[in-house]
Amino acid sequence: MFSESVTSGVDLLEKRTKKLFGVDTDPSQIFVDDDASSLYSQTIIEKQYRNTQSLPEYLEAEIDREKYGESSIITSLKEKALPDINRSSQQAQLVLRKNTQDIQAQQLIKAQAQTAGLYSHMEKPEWHAPWKLMRVIVGHTGWVRSVAVEPENKWFATGSADRTIKVWDLVSGKLKLTLTGHIMAVRGLVISDRHPYLFSGSEDKTVKCWDLEKNQIIRDYHGHLSSVYSVDLHPTIDIIATAGRDSVVRVWDIRSRTPIHTLTGHTSTITNVKCLPTDPQIISTSMDGTVRLYDLVAGKCMKTLTHHRKAVRGMCVHPQEYAFATASSDSIRQWKLPEAQLLNNCAPVESNKIINTLSVNQKGVLFSGADDGTLGFFDWRTGHQFQAAKNEPTPGSLDSESAVLASTFDNSGLRLITCTADKTIKIWKEDEMSTPETDPGLPWDPTTRIID
Repeated sequence: MFSESVTSGVDLLEKRTKKLFGVDTDPSQIFVDDDASSLYSQTIIEKQYRNTQSLPEYLEAEIDREKYGESSIITSLKEKALPDINRSSQQAQLVLRKNTQDIQAQQLIKAQAQTAGLYSHMEKPEWHAPWKLMRVIVGHTGWVRSVAVEPENKWFATGSADRTIKVWDLVSGKLKLTLTGHIMAVRGLVISDRHPYLFSGSEDKTVKCWDLEKNQIIRDYHGHLSSVYSVDLHPTIDIIATAGRDSVVRVWDIRSRTPIHTLTGHTSTITNVKCLPTDPQIISTSMDGTVRLYDLVAGKCMKTLTHHRKAVRGMCVHPQEYAFATASSDSIRQWKLPEAQLLNNCAPVESNKIINTLSVNQKGVLFSGADDGTLGFFDWRTGHQFQAAKNEPTPGSLDSESAVLASTFDNSGLRLITCTADKTIKIWKEDEMSTPETDPGLPWDPTTRIID
């Protein structure tokens, strides 16, 4: 009777396991030899049926032992199956531990082989010289929120929370001109490469066109219901795209100030808008965590990218490749155009930082600036971060004012301009004296390149 109960008990356990997990689970399969399996079974029998090997005292007293005798099955189990239950249990545990370790080692070797095969085809990143601070420019009295470089690479302009636009000499860093006219912070700037015009967007809900030959405002574009955070010119036709807190992208004719399109779809503040010469001709990023690509002719959204899990604040377009990058606090993602196929998912060394700005140059250096002053430099082709730095606020500024708010490379790609919350503009250059031996950069780990 006892052996039948053991068998039925094991069958019951197997049925319950199948019902719970939908698979056949035989614990003895983890052992590599029969002795280990036998010891395991004996231990299970001893633990699960210990209470059934002897009767309770009140029943034991009522049994006439001389008449019935002791069960031969129980005697057999005591003498043969479990001669020394403690010793058998210890042996079973040792064998179980040894076999478990062997299995774990085999799984580790298998995983390492799979990983090696998965990443063996990935190219190693190109070596880039580290970037170092070359100049600090002081002049604004508020946070510096925007920057644009003139097409001939002689000067650049910055917009600030002090409501002014300042023009600086790119070589010397000296102030050339101050433009006033906005009544709130200047959040977006773009300079035309076909006309002597500079366009600015502000928190005062207006977009202004400045004639750089006369240094005065010649046009205003009214229509936004809230702050304008980003402006960009189309590369080939005379239109400008603007976007901001009212969650729409507005497209204007530059000369007539006629609104051409109002592009909808975003549900929160639009942080960036970029224009391209071919479809999709307008790309926008938003605090709603999405990236939208628009058909300019039809005035409709062609595609919505929802890969980011948090607000998308940074975006840049590659100057030579037909690709762009977007950034949020979870990752930096690179996209191939026109289909917006995901190329890379860069993993910054210090993740979960609010990345405010992205820039990329012709040499394939991708830059990111974060809210805590973190600077990241990446190899565009592989997504590898080769340098991490920190923006130090100027003396007299608060630690919280180290945030990098805007950035751009000059047209040669040799200088990086960053705008910060400590009211300064910083210019960075590659260290010409560095070599791969003296400055190898951050180590490359191909497993951090995850595409999902």
